[in-house]
Amino acid sequence: MTAAVFAAYLVVVFAIGFGALRRTRTESDFWIAGGRLGSWLGGATLAATHASAGTYIGTVGVIHTVGWEFTWLVLFIPLSYWFMAAVLAPRLARARELTLPAFLERRYGSRRARALGAVVILIATTVYMQAQVIAGGLIAETVFGIPATWGMAIFTVILLAYTVVGGMVAVVWTDLVQLVVMVLGAVAAVPMVFRLLDGPEALFTAVEALRPGVFDFGTLPGILLFTMGLSFLLGGIATPEKLIRVYAIRSPREARRGLFLATIVATGVNLLVFLVALAAIGLFPVLPSGDLAMPLIASVALPPLLGTVLLAAIVAAIMSTVDSLLLVAGSALSHDLLGTLRPASGPRTRMLTARIGTVVVGVAPLLLILSGFGGGDLVQFIVLLFTAIMASAFFVPVVLGVTWRRITGQGALAAMAGGVVTVFLWQAEVFPWPGWGPDLVHPAAPGVLVSFILGIGVSLLTPRSSPEALAPYFGGGEE
Repeated sequence: MTAAVFAAYLVVVFAIGFGALRRTRTESDFWIAGGRLGSWLGGATLAATHASAGTYIGTVGVIHTVGWEFTWLVLFIPLSYWFMAAVLAPRLARARELTLPAFLERRYGSRRARALGAVVILIATTVYMQAQVIAGGLIAETVFGIPATWGMAIFTVILLAYTVVGGMVAVVWTDLVQLVVMVLGAVAAVPMVFRLLDGPEALFTAVEALRPGVFDFGTLPGILLFTMGLSFLLGGIATPEKLIRVYAIRSPREARRGLFLATIVATGVNLLVFLVALAAIGLFPVLPSGDLAMPLIASVALPPLLGTVLLAAIVAAIMSTVDSLLLVAGSALSHDLLGTLRPASGPRTRMLTARIGTVVVGVAPLLLILSGFGGGDLVQFIVLLFTAIMASAFFVPVVLGVTWRRITGQGALAAMAGGVVTVFLWQAEVFPWPGWGPDLVHPAAPGVLVSFILGIGVSLLTPRSSPEALAPYFGGGEE
């Protein structure tokens, strides 16, 4: 039955992808669905993009490993969406772009900023996609009994097929289907795992008996938890796959409504997943990796029908994130890097380049994993590294770019470069303070701090941006 359900699910996904081909005529259609999304569809695709392997596999894996304290980070989800709705949406809508690097060029009048932004997106997206591809291989191995490498390859091919064909139009409609599946899976799983453990009260008692202190704080240092939350907050605000959806929604008003819907759905799904994570401790107290917990619940603990629904929810969460990442990274390669080098290319050439670029960035994470690079960490920790890179690279150039006239192109370049380099140095434990490092402070905190200092400092020492660069966002260049 599991194979039949998944086959039907994939038929629906492919049908949407090829149906979207007829509605994908221009670059605007391919990258931002022509900027025609309403609040409901825009909110659904935002919520689906938020839910990923980090939610359904990574969060459960971390809670199974370190305890309940990780769940407090869900508080940062509504904060990041509120900031996007209140601050970014109305300002970004004044000058609609196809990509985040294109915004950087327009705001700062700098092709260097656009190229650097594209490079950062390619690097960070490769890191993030590795987590999703690893999760896809894990499900294939745990549930279907096929080698993880084959599972990762099949998973990558499926995603590339409908994303390359239909672009953002296909991604948005498949996201809607995947969001419905994700919600159904989470809603169906919670009462069933409660029944397996004789109800909520018995569940909490069993978990406390099996893992004393699971509900206490202290497994992770408090400053590490806080800076992880900072990574989720600032990275959530600045991730290109979410920002580009603001461009895809018709108006600032509908963007705010869509972001509100995404907040409710994403927070609700996370809370349900937290309860499933507790049940995983009660059902499988000892596992070689916490990331195995959710696939095992779906394939072993639940009845076949409900288990299949939950498995479909996990796969939907992964697919809805990876297809968005494919578009963002593909646009960075073809539209921002190659398009900058060959700006005179015709529309058909640019569309072909877009599809080729999407294939290239989709295959790269798989090849890196197969070569032995990037495996080993819990999925959620790989996701957190991605959000740290995004926050350190883009929070300052994007947020200050639409709220502070004085930030300059040189300041934006310094902020991006300095923030990203700091994240990698901190993650590699290259720093001057003994005892400090990624095990105590998440790289997002020093990365964003350095980005702020460089962005503001360099801007104050360099000439102001031109009135033409400021006009779309401030209505003029005066202070």
